[in-house]
Amino acid sequence: MVVEDEVELANIVCGYLQRDGFEVVVVHDGVEAVQTAREVDPDVIVLDLGLPSLDGVEVCRQVRTFSDAYLVMLTARTDEVDTLVGLSVGADDYVTKPFSPRELSARIQAMLRRPRGFGGQQTSEGARTFGALRVDPVGRDVWLEGELVALTRTEFDVLAALSGRPKMAFSRRQLIEEVWGETWVGDEHLVDVHIGHLRRKLRDDPGEGKYVRTVRGVGYRMGTG
Repeated sequence: MVVEDEVELANIVCGYLQRDGFEVVVVHDGVEAVQTAREVDPDVIVLDLGLPSLDGVEVCRQVRTFSDAYLVMLTARTDEVDTLVGLSVGADDYVTKPFSPRELSARIQAMLRRPRGFGGQQTSEGARTFGALRVDPVGRDVWLEGELVALTRTEFDVLAALSGRPKMAFSRRQLIEEVWGETWVGDEHLVDVHIGHLRRKLRDDPGEGKYVRTVRGVGYRMGTG
């Protein structure tokens, strides 16, 4: 689903995505975006930050209450604060205007190549345990002190990368390549934003690092719990 109030830009993006084999729905304002997301249940939402009726941040907040679609936020603002605000409500990635529709399509394809779980009976085989935290990479579930933790797909992917090699200190670039793909281009501090989300949801004090530990001068690694 493409949500963009500039009709010409929306049509260009739609055309590129359709040529790459995607089924695309286009909407032009925030209220319609929330309603359409409920109706069509998209796999990916390309969402402009500056929309009429509801801005992109509020659309993102509302959509995240019922959808785990991958969400790419478009912004014409280069101010880092705007970018971080957008990501703090659940965006998986962002693209700053002007951008290449071909690059946007490549990012979406990379997102959809990530493992997304499967239908049928889920299993805890291969679950990883760190103290009171359990990460199930097969069922894509995370449990803390026996309670299920609601993570976005990208938050889960970051945690899965860290927990898959718990003794490794990942640089931001290494986590970008693990989660977003080797061809991703952008501000690598995107990783810090998602790490912050994880710590908040896991009730993990950054200074203590029970579950996600900061390695000074390098990046992040898994804590022991």
